[in-house]
Amino acid sequence: MSFLVRQISLTADGREIVRAATIAQAQLSLGRAAESDIHLPDLALEPDHARIEQVDERTIRVRATGTLGFELEGRTVLRAEIDPAKGAELRFGGHRVTLSRGDDGATILSIRRVDAVSEASEEKEETKVFSLRGLLPGKRLTAWALALAILIGFLAIPIWSYAGRPVDDTRNIYKMVGDKAWSSGPLSQAHHALEGRCETCHQKAFVSVRDSACQTCHRDAHDHAPAARIAMARAEGGLGDKLLAGVAAAFGKPPEGACVDCHREHEGAGPMQPTQQAFCTDCHGTLKDRLKDTKLGNAADFGTSHPQFSALVQARPGQHPRFSRASLDSRPMDDSGLKFPHDIHLSARGGVAKMARTMKAQYGFGDALACKDCHKPTADGVRFLPVDMERDCQMCHSLAFETIGGTVRTLRHGQPDQVVADLRAYFRSTGPAQPTALGGTARRRPGDYAQGRLYHAYFGAAAARPSRAEDAVTAVFSRGGACYDCHTVTPPGTNGNAGWQVLPVHQPMRYMMNGWFDHAAHRTEKCESCHAAPKSHDAKQLLLPGIDSCRTCHGGEKAKADVPSGCAMCHSYHAGDDAPWVPASRSIGKDAATGGRR
Repeated sequence: MSFLVRQISLTADGREIVRAATIAQAQLSLGRAAESDIHLPDLALEPDHARIEQVDERTIRVRATGTLGFELEGRTVLRAEIDPAKGAELRFGGHRVTLSRGDDGATILSIRRVDAVSEASEEKEETKVFSLRGLLPGKRLTAWALALAILIGFLAIPIWSYAGRPVDDTRNIYKMVGDKAWSSGPLSQAHHALEGRCETCHQKAFVSVRDSACQTCHRDAHDHAPAARIAMARAEGGLGDKLLAGVAAAFGKPPEGACVDCHREHEGAGPMQPTQQAFCTDCHGTLKDRLKDTKLGNAADFGTSHPQFSALVQARPGQHPRFSRASLDSRPMDDSGLKFPHDIHLSARGGVAKMARTMKAQYGFGDALACKDCHKPTADGVRFLPVDMERDCQMCHSLAFETIGGTVRTLRHGQPDQVVADLRAYFRSTGPAQPTALGGTARRRPGDYAQGRLYHAYFGAAAARPSRAEDAVTAVFSRGGACYDCHTVTPPGTNGNAGWQVLPVHQPMRYMMNGWFDHAAHRTEKCESCHAAPKSHDAKQLLLPGIDSCRTCHGGEKAKADVPSGCAMCHSYHAGDDAPWVPASRSIGKDAATGGRR
């Protein structure tokens, strides 16, 4: 069952325009509402006025949904059944609906407006009745008038205001100031103090901001690269880009590599907006194609075109360590000088887990050790502090060697020379435990001083006591000793060492020197989501997640990822330890402590 609806209207010269549409439904709604199947824009109709229903092949039922009804053959009715083979003429407000049957059996509804839109007009088309076309000037005259108004309001008046401003411009920026019309928006939070003092940055009228103006305050900011090299790196634009560049040059815009290329102002109050990804990818998207000597890979979009991360690792520990940058694809090893099997310490079974359970009440451990038990975040939560022996390890790895009256003496961690000195002093200043039989009231018998008897054994051990110190020192620095089990130890005579040496431990707080990662922003994730520590059996294994791990949440700036991420989120134009960009949602909460930026 279907209806063929034919909307008929007239052109200015009286020609008919027929718009036909086939609706494959057994029932149609008719009314003034736009969602009606047959929409008749007539104020004489209700929004939902009537239903037209095909009962069978010979019967069409028309019924009003309200009380206004419709006209059938000159009579107002609320309901009618019509044979489409015979046809009928219906009247809904100012519209005439002719009902008939087509050759293919479909019911045809021909709709035509026959009355004027209102009693005050003879026009039957609403678009003409309610149009202001006849009451306004022509389009050409209106266009010239608006263009003249723009020239006066936004060129002539601002120039007059700028030319007549006082030398010490103290005009209230909240009053009507003509040249303020040139401002495209308020300054960011960083430059808010310069509001109303345009000459601080715009030192010459109608000339773009120069780097020299920026460097009056930002003296320590280095250039990203020489301007000539940036010009070589930038991809050649199309005709439109060249046209815009010509216009910019005509107004004195600096060459490529200027501060204002990336740092845009007048884009709203609050923190300065991050540099758009397009400004970076203009060069870095196809950088290796133009700069053959660069070691940087092409980076056009984090989600689709970005090289694997590279980390700065310690290839050789010691007093003179050697560092190198290595891609995570090559599975680099970081020889920190520390022996630490993560899998043993994080295992839910074994001796470490049993020890954790015995100290659960004292140190807040769980049934097994977790990452947080040893790794403590910095105050801002961005990174983690180096693991400290006294704070994080000593509760399990004790260095105690003597107890005197309830006071426990421990070896001095991190001072191998002092450990040797303390052990030697201990063995020189103390003797073996004296037997009770040697007390002052004990009776001495002949023969007690003979070899193999009590007196000979005790005084012989006391005489040999100082020589035992070297055995204790060797035990501490050898396999099974307190130092050897965790550190790389070199014995005397190795590499010209005069004594026992412990290689320095290197615990970097940052491996990605040209990128930024904020642990605080990822605090909802578990450590194991990114770091495979529970499966690591070698302290040299670099437990950093690769780019594929980050891409599970992060995509390019315009990607449909959970976290759309542009270049500025992780990379800083000016190298430093501060975050390249802190989102406004985070910086608001940190303003009091960090000024909105770390």
